[in-house]
Order: sequence, then C-alpha cells, then structure tokens
Amino acid sequence: MKSVVGLVLAFALGFACRAFGIPSPAPPLVLGALLVVAMTVGYIAVDQYAMAPAQHKPDCGGPSGLAASQMRSGSTER
Repeated sequence: MKSVVGLVLAFALGFACRAFGIPSPAPPLVLGALLVVAMTVGYIAVDQYAMAPAQHKPDCGGPSGLAASQMRSGSTER
C-alpha cells in the first residue's frame, strides 16, 4: 500500500510541477536519477540489515552482566 501511495504522490507532484511550470525536483540527467536509485537501494539494504535479529543474543549480558550461557540455575556465583 505504501508503494502505491508513493507512486501516486510522485506522479501527482510531477504533473503539478509540469502544469504550473515549476522546475521539477527530480534530477535532469540519467546519472542523477541513477544516483537517487542507488541511494534508495542502499538505504533499504542497510535498514534490512540493521533490523535483523542479533546473532549472538544468548551471549549478551543481562542485568547481572553475565551471559545466559554463563549462568547456572540456582548459582549466586559472580
């Protein structure tokens, strides 16, 4: 749904700029458009990478500072 809204908004903005003679906010050259695409793809890739679950979560310390793999049930040893 977000993609559809984004495309409709982009075309509406482009149409309004053309109809009223306002300079388009898009890059005028293909190289500039490719730069925008590369930045968008990079942003999406980093977002997907950053939102991935932690691989070493069991080794992270909790409130006691000890990792779950180091704690023994019933042990008060530090």
